[in-house]
Amino acid sequence: MKKKIKNKKEQLVQLFKRIKQDHLIKKYMKNNVLFLTFVFTCVLNSTLLRFLSMHLIENYLSIKPILADTAVIVLIGAFGYLLKPKNRFSYYLTFDIILSLICMINSIYYTFYTSFASVSMLSLTQYIASVGDAVVENVLQIKDIVYIFGPILLIAVHIKLKRKNYYHKVELKSERKRKTLKTLIAGAVIAVLFTITLSPLDISRFVKQWNREYVVMKFGIYIYQLNDIVTSVQPKINSLFGYDKALKEFKEYYKDVKKGESNQYTNIFAGKNVLVIHAESMQNNLLDMKFNGKDVVPNLKRIANEGMYFSNFYPQVSVGTSSDSELTFTTSLLPTQSGTAFVSYFDRTYNSIPNLMADKGYFTFSMHANTADFWNRRNMYEHLGYEKFYSKADYEVKEENIVGLGLSDKEFFKQSIPKLQDINEKHNKWYGLMIMLSNHTPFSDVEHYGDYEVNMKETVTKEDGTTEEVVYPYLEGRKLGNYIKSAHYADEALGELFELLEQSNLLDNTVVVIYGDHDARISRKEYDYMYNYDKEKDKKLDSDDPNYKEYDSYQYELGRKVPFIIWTKDMKGTDLNMKVTNVMGMYDVMPTLGNMFGFYNKYQLGHDIFDIKSNNIVVFPTGNWVTNKIYYNSQKGEYLSLDNSAISEEEINKNSEYATKLLNISNDVIVYDLIAKSQEEKDILTYQEGVQDGS
Repeated sequence: MKKKIKNKKEQLVQLFKRIKQDHLIKKYMKNNVLFLTFVFTCVLNSTLLRFLSMHLIENYLSIKPILADTAVIVLIGAFGYLLKPKNRFSYYLTFDIILSLICMINSIYYTFYTSFASVSMLSLTQYIASVGDAVVENVLQIKDIVYIFGPILLIAVHIKLKRKNYYHKVELKSERKRKTLKTLIAGAVIAVLFTITLSPLDISRFVKQWNREYVVMKFGIYIYQLNDIVTSVQPKINSLFGYDKALKEFKEYYKDVKKGESNQYTNIFAGKNVLVIHAESMQNNLLDMKFNGKDVVPNLKRIANEGMYFSNFYPQVSVGTSSDSELTFTTSLLPTQSGTAFVSYFDRTYNSIPNLMADKGYFTFSMHANTADFWNRRNMYEHLGYEKFYSKADYEVKEENIVGLGLSDKEFFKQSIPKLQDINEKHNKWYGLMIMLSNHTPFSDVEHYGDYEVNMKETVTKEDGTTEEVVYPYLEGRKLGNYIKSAHYADEALGELFELLEQSNLLDNTVVVIYGDHDARISRKEYDYMYNYDKEKDKKLDSDDPNYKEYDSYQYELGRKVPFIIWTKDMKGTDLNMKVTNVMGMYDVMPTLGNMFGFYNKYQLGHDIFDIKSNNIVVFPTGNWVTNKIYYNSQKGEYLSLDNSAISEEEINKNSEYATKLLNISNDVIVYDLIAKSQEEKDILTYQEGVQDGS
């Protein structure tokens, strides 16, 4: 009996303790409504950003970024207690607006670049005006403005508290300091809890910040942004930190690099002119695509069939998109980890194709009917070695000839022919780049694209025996459909260019090189709709339908391939008329062309595809990589076997280490201007040897 009474007493004591605790919790919540609202809205916004951007189960279930974001917000909010109650609202509202803008900007940025924003990209805001329509039409979505909910809720709570005279209570300075200290301790505890959940891999990728999606998924948007500020400022002070280590690793890496062996393609094009065509947003899958029996890109398809066609070719772009492709194509280096080479590192020394061709007596030039300062091309081109840059100022741009972002490709090519003829008359050998523009996002200038239809037509027999044509909308009016129409228009322009070149006798001694700069940035759901169209209901098939074909993230990533073609007018039917299926990246172009034209860059990261063949590996700026056998996703730590062969963990680790080394070396070469430093050291040694010899 006594034991029962004792147990009852203990139960009552525990109950009273819980009631007291509940009372304390309620009291705390009542006295800290503004602070808690601030924390809640900021954490909710950051969580929404992750959920609406990265559709991964791992992202939805991860507690790490929530702990990280909460720790940051609590620590920021703690200093609000140093202010008098009547001044706290302004403090919290200011930070709520700033953090909401961070979420909003990153949401918009992710839609366009499938990455998160960087402070280093602020220098690129000068280019937004040139693509303003693309941002509004192709990027801005409802999900990008939900983050204004945070400041609005905070304002609503503030108004309600004001009506209840919440701000009239008096708090001593000592009490405000005590609240600040306790809140800072709480924030520190949350930060420690977050820290102990991190793995060595998490920390490594956080420091490198190549894979921004991974960092945000593990560390939250606010810590990512703080870290980004540090990594963005770092290049500006590179002379103080990291240079010696970078130079040492640079020397160690390149001391063993040797020129590849000669092969059957060595010097086959030596002395010939080169015309490179930068095909804006042209994807490889278009070559095999038809609508109602009509090819989407018949001219490009014909050129590929007549030339040397590399069917497994990948762009390696980061946030610099087209400029990144130009960088990698011409230098065999990868985009920088922070900012873009064209803007942040234009004044570096580059061993580029134009520079090396100029050394061989070639006149080098570039043509692009856009403003010369877009992507800072005017300045960057001087360092890449272009002797002449024909930009928008060199073309007549009339309103009726504008398609998309500027002068139509058809008019651009037409006006470029006289310039090419003049160059051809004045120079024995020339290397030129022509950058297309019409097939640029947002692909909304549909009325100018012609009458190419992306619907689905069928001839059906009626009961009376007669037939009629039935038309299903299919991709008409959809973003992917508009892109296909745009690509068809660009292909028509390409066909007209080849006719003009032939008529002007500019193809007689010329090698034409065509490459797609990057994919069209069309969302995966658009392709999912295309492959699972239900014509009877004019909608996408349900995922549980037996005819549904899943278009997963791996198919989407691998589908980002672009065309790469080397063509001459007399190549068809020869041994050079071939299809090369080995995996190849943009950084392999320079060494492959170098072998064919007789130039060599010691600091190239890629390989001559005819030298390395099936052993090639393409490394992406995210840390992902692909070979003939496997595609590896560094974010998920997962791989897809491409030939159904067994893949060992040793092979995964070896390739991942190689990818890390390549990304480090490439970034250091550009950031620390190591090619210039290496050349300076050689000049000094040469001078010292000359002095010793008495010469």
